[in-house]
Amino acid sequence: MNSFIRTHKCSELSSKNLGESVTLCGWVKTRRDHGGVIFIDLRDRYGVTQVVFDPALEAGKDAHQLAHKIRSEFVLAVKGVVRERPAGMINTKLGTGEIEIACQELNILSEAKTPPFEVEDGVEVSENLRLQYRYLDLRRPSLQKNIKIRHDMLLSARNYLSELDFLEIETPILYKSTPEGARDFIVPSRLSPSLFYALPQSPQTLKQLLMISGFDRYFQMARCFRDEDLRADRQPEFSQIDIEASFINEENFFPIIEGMIQKIWKDVRGVDLSIPFERMSYREAMDRFGSDKPDTRFALELQDLSTVFQASTFRVFQMALEKDRFGKQGAIKAIKIMGGADKYSRKSLDELTLVATQNGAKGLLWMKVGDGFELQSPAAKFFTEEETKKLFSTLDLKKGDLVLSVSDGNADTASEILGVVRLEVAKRENLIPSNESNVFNFLWIIDWPLLEYDRKEERYYAKHHPFTSPAPDQIDDFVKGENLIDVRASAYDLVVNGIELGGGSLRIYRSDVQDAMFTALGLSKEEAKEKFGFFLEALSYGTPPHGGIAFGIDRMAAILSGVGPIRDVMAFPKTQKGHCLMSGSPSAVEPNQLVELGISLRKTK
Repeated sequence: MNSFIRTHKCSELSSKNLGESVTLCGWVKTRRDHGGVIFIDLRDRYGVTQVVFDPALEAGKDAHQLAHKIRSEFVLAVKGVVRERPAGMINTKLGTGEIEIACQELNILSEAKTPPFEVEDGVEVSENLRLQYRYLDLRRPSLQKNIKIRHDMLLSARNYLSELDFLEIETPILYKSTPEGARDFIVPSRLSPSLFYALPQSPQTLKQLLMISGFDRYFQMARCFRDEDLRADRQPEFSQIDIEASFINEENFFPIIEGMIQKIWKDVRGVDLSIPFERMSYREAMDRFGSDKPDTRFALELQDLSTVFQASTFRVFQMALEKDRFGKQGAIKAIKIMGGADKYSRKSLDELTLVATQNGAKGLLWMKVGDGFELQSPAAKFFTEEETKKLFSTLDLKKGDLVLSVSDGNADTASEILGVVRLEVAKRENLIPSNESNVFNFLWIIDWPLLEYDRKEERYYAKHHPFTSPAPDQIDDFVKGENLIDVRASAYDLVVNGIELGGGSLRIYRSDVQDAMFTALGLSKEEAKEKFGFFLEALSYGTPPHGGIAFGIDRMAAILSGVGPIRDVMAFPKTQKGHCLMSGSPSAVEPNQLVELGISLRKTK
């Protein structure tokens, strides 16, 4: 057989095709020799079909002879006739399990060495080996399914946004280094010695410039780059659905985004989401759940004990409630585990304490309610009778309850640490629904602080980024530089099941407000001009009110696929050290390339 043009995919044939002559192409999944009759499972990305090489078939003798050479992962083209499988040999787990192909002609298109691991789902293989041979790993059905889900997700978003007059516009990859929160990847310019491009952390200023240009509705499947420490849900290069629109506020923008998410979940996952999504302020999320991306699928909410112990003589609590330079005090936060007193041994409590300390706590205080309703705790001796009564009343404590508490001079820090402990307890208590449950709790987090104050450096940082607008009712105060710590942002995150799906804001479109932002962040006019002069100039030529949002494509695909790390929805991911084990990058370059760029290397310690 000289041709390898297939007539069908390996998922398409059924009993309806009996007697037809067909050509299939694909990889050998398995090969079995049953007393001279050779069976192979032929695989492509659509499915699997069984092919039979039978020496009793006159038309298939040559194919049978050649089939003895076949091994796993050989690439074949087979031509044959569709026939029923013998009685008792039907494979109900396979879409093509009622039929097989009696091969008449065989063409071995490509041979393969023995793979370093079985190309099968469920086979235990080290992740480094998988990444080294990623092209083999990607043949596994589960990964091909994940990549298909990613494609379907992007297609759904593209179709939806296009129907609403959003234009897909590409922005540059080689761009200017601007401070946006993470380190830039920089690229030297050969044509302009000693000067550098930066790979964009996001198209932030570019999409705002498109609004200034009059493109009132933009989107892009944007590539972004951040030189930062990696983890399971972070890669040095990633993608986002980037969306920006003019003449909007939250009330007319949120429904657009909710409609897109609703369509994606229906198209890809077959789940009907109810809209509009719930909204919760940043303050409420932190106070109740200890997270700005709370998982609201289960309760176990944080309680504030600060008023209970406001006059406490317990030094740990006293230090937490001391007021800072802004007149704000820290907090004493707690969660109650009903019936947890007996379930949580000292070993379990030590493990939870380690979780807390690893996330910045000085310790984790536990309190148990004994059989006689007495409070058992290392700190109980420091509590007055009145404080103990208030504690029981505030938390509605019952016999056998367990209380876990974290205190800190920064209220948000106390909440964040206990929020992490909350999630660990939820895992131990089996409170978190499985991926198969199709429970998706979407939530808008709104009313963020515009700025956060770093006590060590004694300066403000933007909570989101320096182009986020203050809340409309606080813009004038912000421009005057008044009460900066209390200014709210016109920012919003969309959260699902404790994961930040996307974040955005209304943008600053007035030059005086942007100047005030740079001043608040400690940038001099010279520094602002050097870093953002082109953008500040553009603002002076008539800028429409605008805003937008960006969704992590990798993260969204991982949620829709029901997998953990985003590496499983990316074709060619890198390790946690940013290495590509398959290609060996990053790697050294030829010395003459460095000479052309005017770069010399020196040894680092």
